[in-house]
Amino acid sequence: MVAVIRLQGAIANAGRGLDDPGLAPVIEKAFAKGKPKAVALQINSPGGSPVQSSLIAARIKRLSEEKGIPVFAFVEDVAASGGYWLACAADEIFIDDTSMLGSIGVISAGFGLNDLIDRYGVERRVHTSGTSKSMLDPFRAEKPEDVARLKGWLDDIHQVFIAHVKKCRGDRLADDPALFSGEVWIGQKAIDQGLADGIGHLVPVMKERFGDKVRFRRYGQKKGLLARFGAQIIAGAEGHLADRAAFSRFGL
Repeated sequence: MVAVIRLQGAIANAGRGLDDPGLAPVIEKAFAKGKPKAVALQINSPGGSPVQSSLIAARIKRLSEEKGIPVFAFVEDVAASGGYWLACAADEIFIDDTSMLGSIGVISAGFGLNDLIDRYGVERRVHTSGTSKSMLDPFRAEKPEDVARLKGWLDDIHQVFIAHVKKCRGDRLADDPALFSGEVWIGQKAIDQGLADGIGHLVPVMKERFGDKVRFRRYGQKKGLLARFGAQIIAGAEGHLADRAAFSRFGL
């Protein structure tokens, strides 16, 4: 038996997407129930929270090592940024000819609204007890020292991401300066870069490894009662829009 865990969507905290609290019982059950020969990850994610990506990947790696169960990742449309962080938790990564992989970088985006509130005569009032407490306030003009501090944080997280990929992929990675630039590769080009191990889909690859009679047991995050009955609520709509915005960067 092969346990199949579906990892679909953006990675975010507070239950708005893939996160460690929501996936923990799913992952734990997949490794424990029925003594699986392997765990297969079906990944389709444009990324998101680096912390949640790290926590989910670490849980998968730990259980794989503790129980001696190999992990295979099967990328669908995209495994980019945090999505690729998750894929690296697998011993081997398989992709489609058109799958998009990479985007090994870190991004922070926002808006500057200081000119807008000035135009409408709105006065921004902020009182703090710390000199850095109001840094990067979108209602005030950007300060160079705040931007420099933010870039330092992004660089720190980027280095952790790079170390994770290097540790998991090892000498399979190509010696290419663009590999950790945030660039994305498709299909065979991703394999050439060492980001994946081959072209292949879940069922045929698992049958080739474990025989034609191998069974599959599928696991995924359960939707709430309202979502299961198709109720449209504001939180769900916001989550859907955020998910689509994340995927749209890859033309999906």
